Amino acid sequence: MRKIEIAHRMHQEAGISEQEAASQLAWILELFKSTLRRGERVSVPKFGVFTVKSKTPRPGRNPRTGEAIMIKARRVVIFHASPQFKAAVSAVQACHAEVLPPKA
Repeated sequence: MRKIEIAHRMHQEAGISEQEAASQLAWILELFKSTLRRGERVSVPKFGVFTVKSKTPRPGRNPRTGEAIMIKARRVVIFHASPQFKAAVSAVQACHAEVLPPKA
């Protein structure tokens, strides 16, 4: 599901204009980004927790050439799903496993 599709569903289910739905979704996503940029966690009850982890530089290899390289330090976003979210996804997956088309 893409951002535009989420905004469209918000429009349909919340009874707000598509422009308002898109604006609110953009605001929420920007709030998530700015909070994570500051290193703070974002917790959504019964959904999960987004956190930022700092990774130190480390040695690695270019998989094509085998050349040794140094991987730069970076920050990555980590998502931990709540037990309720995992259970909900797992229950649906078991019911619809045959219906989903194969990935191209």
